[in-house]
Amino acid sequence: MAEDKEPQGEAHENYDKEDVIHDVTPVSGMYQNWFLEYASYVILERAVPAIEDGFKPVQRRIMHALKEMDDGRYNKVANVIGQTMQYHPHGDASIADAMVNIGQKDLLIDTQGNWGDIRTGDSAAAPRYIEARPSKFALDILYNPQTTEWQLSYDGRKREPVTLPVKFPLLLAQGVEGIAVGLSTKILPHNFCELIKASIDVLKGKKVKIYPDFATGGMADFSEYNQGLRGGKIKVRAKIEEQDKKSLIIKDIPFGTTTTGLIESIIKANDKGKIKIKKVVDNTAKDVEIIVDLAPGQSPDITIDALYAFTDCEVSISPNACVIIDEKPLFIPVNEILKLNTDKTVSLLTQELEIRKAELMEKILFSSLERIFIENRIYRDIEECETWEAVIETIDKGLDPYKKQFYREIIEEDIVKLTEIKIKRISKFDSFKADELLKRLEEELKETEYNLAHITDYAIDYYSNLLDKYGKGRERKTEIKSFDSIDTTIVAANNQKLYVNRQDGMVGYGLKKDEFVCECSDLDDIIAIRRDGKLMVSRISDKTFMGKDIMHVGVWNKGDDRMTYNMVYLDGKTGRSMVKRFQVTAITRDKEYDLTKGAKGSKTLYLTANPNGEAETVTVKLTSGAKARIKVFDFDFSTIDIKGRGAGGNILTKYPVRKIELKSEGVSTLSGLDIWYDENVGRLNKDERGKHIGNFNGDDNILVIYNDGSYELTSYELTNRYEPNKVVHITKFNPDRPISAVHYEGESKNYLVKRFLVETTTTGKKFLFISESSGSKLVLATTAANPKIEVEYVKGKSKDKLKEELNLNDLIDIKGWKALGNRLHQHDVKKVKLLESSEPEKEQEKPKEAAAKEEPKTEAKDEVVESDKEVKTEAKKESKGSAGYNAGETIELDF
Repeated sequence: MAEDKEPQGEAHENYDKEDVIHDVTPVSGMYQNWFLEYASYVILERAVPAIEDGFKPVQRRIMHALKEMDDGRYNKVANVIGQTMQYHPHGDASIADAMVNIGQKDLLIDTQGNWGDIRTGDSAAAPRYIEARPSKFALDILYNPQTTEWQLSYDGRKREPVTLPVKFPLLLAQGVEGIAVGLSTKILPHNFCELIKASIDVLKGKKVKIYPDFATGGMADFSEYNQGLRGGKIKVRAKIEEQDKKSLIIKDIPFGTTTTGLIESIIKANDKGKIKIKKVVDNTAKDVEIIVDLAPGQSPDITIDALYAFTDCEVSISPNACVIIDEKPLFIPVNEILKLNTDKTVSLLTQELEIRKAELMEKILFSSLERIFIENRIYRDIEECETWEAVIETIDKGLDPYKKQFYREIIEEDIVKLTEIKIKRISKFDSFKADELLKRLEEELKETEYNLAHITDYAIDYYSNLLDKYGKGRERKTEIKSFDSIDTTIVAANNQKLYVNRQDGMVGYGLKKDEFVCECSDLDDIIAIRRDGKLMVSRISDKTFMGKDIMHVGVWNKGDDRMTYNMVYLDGKTGRSMVKRFQVTAITRDKEYDLTKGAKGSKTLYLTANPNGEAETVTVKLTSGAKARIKVFDFDFSTIDIKGRGAGGNILTKYPVRKIELKSEGVSTLSGLDIWYDENVGRLNKDERGKHIGNFNGDDNILVIYNDGSYELTSYELTNRYEPNKVVHITKFNPDRPISAVHYEGESKNYLVKRFLVETTTTGKKFLFISESSGSKLVLATTAANPKIEVEYVKGKSKDKLKEELNLNDLIDIKGWKALGNRLHQHDVKKVKLLESSEPEKEQEKPKEAAAKEEPKTEAKDEVVESDKEVKTEAKKESKGSAGYNAGETIELDF
């Protein structure tokens, strides 16, 4: 708005205020218009890509400038930036950044020099030191002046493309990220080969599914990808492998992270105590390689989970596919983007064919005119013409008999071209060559018309040629996997120590002068059971009040159905001593729960916490003044059921109790743990996902056979990790069940069969049971009782393949695990296939005592267990806690 100066002197009196008021624009309206214009400009001209070519304006201008400068040689990036500034009004820095970003994607720009490294975060060299030219792929799919729509540049001096005629789903191949005013876009890069195959499927009318693929590799879970729309999410993980029991190696990193940032996040997690490591070494060169040395006593499997849980080894990415369509930003799924890009490619190919058809028809027309002009010696008729008009008229008259054969009317411009034919060309005119040329042009026209009539097939061939020409080396780098959720409280390192002041009721890791309970993490929940029979669970902190006179305190795990508490309490109302066994699987934090019947004067007499449901036997001593005939008797906790924490329990005795002492340790009363193996994620679980491995108790182990010809015994901890693509066979270990294996021996070049028992007892260590010679490989392995295979072989010089079924038990006896074995077949073996065993693998038989304890029991009502009565009730079983009044401790009570 122009600024009006105040009139001076006498003129001030004649100043007309109304004249000024009419020119005033309210500030509110001015702000509203300016903001909308600015928002529209940022969305359309800076941050969000166009659907037609997948470029933001700066990217499009860079590629246009590169083409203008292209002479087959490299150009300094600084020169390209200068050329681009003729079209882009935002300065050299933004152009340089955008150009480096395109170059690092290794698709459209052929780079030379140091262009930085997206894996390490190293930046590119200065523009004056690096060079670029359009890649062959870019020249094939990006440019065609005949199908390009042009507009004037911002200053009107140059022409620039509105959009480039891209014949490829470039937007999805490169990906894009941008923040505008009021919205943003984030389209993740997809695999080159998969996009071409998906475009072909679109043309064939098939439904397609495409998933991102990242140059940094790694693993990704796309189960919540939601086709790239808002609200979707993907999880990307680094590839972490166990180098040995003391170190891990990180080979790929998640998209959007760098090795420097990843290492910093690992160090930060270590400083916070989430993980425990000795050091991290970055050996990244051609390939990513980060070595993580573990602290002594740390489990590699748990540390891998902790790295995913607490560091940038796992990141979550939220896509947000937004593109410009018809001058408007729209949120559409990636499948729809692919379809629009494919349709655009078909449209451009159609335009190119139409243009080529028109060119061919014009060439055929002029070749025919030229032939008629020369063969009929029309050029001699113009020798006597004195004016230009007469020349044109004479040629036109000479062509009259032939005009009907042409597809369009002959115009003056065509005749002028005939007059421009040189005498030398006329004198050397060869009718045969002219016919051959005309024939070739007509054949090409016929082919072009055929392609137009079958444009879909033509487009499919176009995409197939792109795949053949440029697809090599562009295979998928990111592995598609399903991830299991990681419980951070389980994998967090024990970075704190838990202390308790029982009398004052304080619990926490800051009470270092008080009683030590156990090691824990700062993510744990703490359970406390007091003498008054109250239970409370609270989040661990420096110091928390959980009630005075604490009998038991420890770490509480949600959903733990193995931890069982054995308890005797005095009921304040009846004076009876009650006995109960219970579990605490779910609670509300900081809420008190009464474990007694709630009567005033109730209190806990005896309490143990048993991690695996153990049930001990105790000796109950009554007071000397009790009227009971027998004042000392034993009670076995395994005779009662495990019930809810709110159950009142069974009557132990109606007489006053002086002391309860542990008589003997108990064994678990719980049934074995059923374990399943989920081959999709390579993890054990109790949720019935995948293959059932078996029922596990105590020191049972798992047998794992790997495709490199080794076996390993592992525990059945749910934190164990296995590489699914390396596992050949996984089952519950039975030392009496032999492993039957067929392997190829590299030195003798024979297929061998062997059967052996696992003689080693070391867990967590691999043992190679096939030959170490070059070329040796494991073909199959099983622990089936009656393994059968199908052998495909060739007999003598015959080329016919024969098949034979063999029982491995009949081929060889059980030998040592280091023995090579016997030759599988006398003829040349081509293929070996394991047949499904009709006899399932049997689990190791359970001892009679354990089986008896698993028999179902009927629920008992409250029964009296006194000195003059011996009554047995029922139950299940579990084990001890780490603090409080545990089995073996004596509780002295005063009455």
